[in-house]
Amino acid sequence: MPNRQNDGIRINEDIRISPIRLVKDEGEAIIIETSKALQMAKDAGLDLVEVSPNAKPPVCKIINYGKYKFEQVKKAKAAKAKQHVVKLKEIKMHPKTAENDYLYRIKQASEFLQDGMKVKLIMQFRGREMAHMDYGKRLMERAKEELAPFGDLEMDSRVEGNTMLSIYSPKRGAASAKKQQDAAPKPVTAPEAAGEA
Repeated sequence: MPNRQNDGIRINEDIRISPIRLVKDEGEAIIIETSKALQMAKDAGLDLVEVSPNAKPPVCKIINYGKYKFEQVKKAKAAKAKQHVVKLKEIKMHPKTAENDYLYRIKQASEFLQDGMKVKLIMQFRGREMAHMDYGKRLMERAKEELAPFGDLEMDSRVEGNTMLSIYSPKRGAASAKKQQDAAPKPVTAPEAAGEA
C-alpha cells in the first residue's frame, strides 16, 4: 500500500497521530486508535485516508484512495468551471490624443464592454502635461458619456501619480444578449426566399 502522497494527503502508515476520529460509511464517527483503524482498512482491502488533518483529533475514512483522489479532482474542476473570470482590458490615452485615435479607442472600449470584459481607461500625463490635467479630465468626461450605453462606471476618474484612470464594467446582461444575437440565425432576404420557392 502506498503511504506518502505528493498532494500532501496522508494515508495508511503515514498517519502517525493517535487516536483519530474515524467516520464510518453510515456517517457515524468514532474515536479509535490509529493502529486499529489501519488494521480495519487492511482487512477491507482499502486505505485509511486523513480527510481533515486540522481537526482534533484528525478525521479519517476507510476508502479507496484512488477513487477518493479522482472525486477530489472532479470537484475541483467543477468549481473552476463555475467561476466566471472577468478580463480587464486597458486602454491608454494622452491629453493630446488626436480625434481619430480617441474615437478608435472608445470604439475598442465599447466592444470590450459588449464582450463582457471590464475596461480600465488610462489617461497618461507626460512632463508639462501635468500642468494641464483639465484637458485630460475633459476627455475622460467625454469618454464617460460615450461609454455609458455599453458599460457602468465602476470607478470614476482617479489620479494616481501621472495617470488618471476610470474603470468600467459591462452592463448586466449585455454580454449574454450579444452572444444570443451572434448565435441567432441570419434572416433570409427576399430574393433568396423567392429563389427557393
